[in-house]
Amino acid sequence: MARELTVSVDAMGGDAGPGIVITALLRVVQRHPGVNFILAGDEAVLNGLLARHAKLKSRVSVRHAPDRVAMEDRPSHVLRRGRETSMWRAIEAVKNGEAEVAVSAGNTGALMAMSMFQLGVMEGISRPAIASIWPTLRGQTVVLDCGANVSASAEQLVDFAIMGEAFAHAILGLDRPSVGLLNVGTEEQKGNDAVKGAAEILRAATMERLPMAFHGFIEGNDIAEGTVDVVVTDGFTGNIALKTAEGTAKLVGQFLRRSLKRSLLGRIGAFIASGALNTLRRRLDPRAANGGIFLGLCGVVVKSHGGTDSIGFASALDMAITMAKADINIRITADRARVGTVAA
Repeated sequence: MARELTVSVDAMGGDAGPGIVITALLRVVQRHPGVNFILAGDEAVLNGLLARHAKLKSRVSVRHAPDRVAMEDRPSHVLRRGRETSMWRAIEAVKNGEAEVAVSAGNTGALMAMSMFQLGVMEGISRPAIASIWPTLRGQTVVLDCGANVSASAEQLVDFAIMGEAFAHAILGLDRPSVGLLNVGTEEQKGNDAVKGAAEILRAATMERLPMAFHGFIEGNDIAEGTVDVVVTDGFTGNIALKTAEGTAKLVGQFLRRSLKRSLLGRIGAFIASGALNTLRRRLDPRAANGGIFLGLCGVVVKSHGGTDSIGFASALDMAITMAKADINIRITADRARVGTVAA
């Protein structure tokens, strides 16, 4: 039998409000019959929306939260005054063991701060990181950190590598994922002290049979090439790379649509090639891989894009369910202990 679990959702987070959350749930409950949901948010609003969908009644419960975290709120502010918010209540359900994973499309900084405060950081991990899955020419690649840490030391980059390797094992099904450090060149002498220091530690650790294949340094173009299964970098660089990739995908899509609509011949060609174009659109659609995963916490939290629609939020819920079933923290703990022994 499939393992039954519960997902806690910040129903008031994001730009579009709770309407897209309900629509996303209608998609997800069909794919995951053994999963229940807790919706944290305004009880009157959520019950009104749920009343229109009888199929959700037995699968969804509401946890009242009178307030919500705004996108402009500072993390320090919400830590002091945000305990009546839907975001706080969603994470609290994981802390109390009522849910295995929390999902929110709200303020990223506030979500990370609340998650660290309530759930705590795993032993041996200095800082959590945000991991995302990117489409590549060879399939999919895990990239982290995508915005949790503006800078990172050598030891923190090693932590990111271990968490990324465990994530790739659990989600992509890879027994020994290849890992690369994002750098300004592939030569050993290039890069700052943090990147070079992390490379030294990882080279020594993989010799002790750490379950990853350390590739060494990679460059920005290697991400799309799919040169490695896991790309490791600091959150400043990773977030810029993520937003650049998303913007480029939209740019390519716009250019393609304009070109095909420019002439009658172009429109005829678009009709003939509609199958291939639909495949391309799906591959470039950021909603298909929506959801940044907070790795390194004593609990599972998934961050959806704030501006996503119901399709994107459903993808984040799918990712949350997969993460909850994977139990990757056990692997992260064991692998971090091995690296600690090598580094000592």
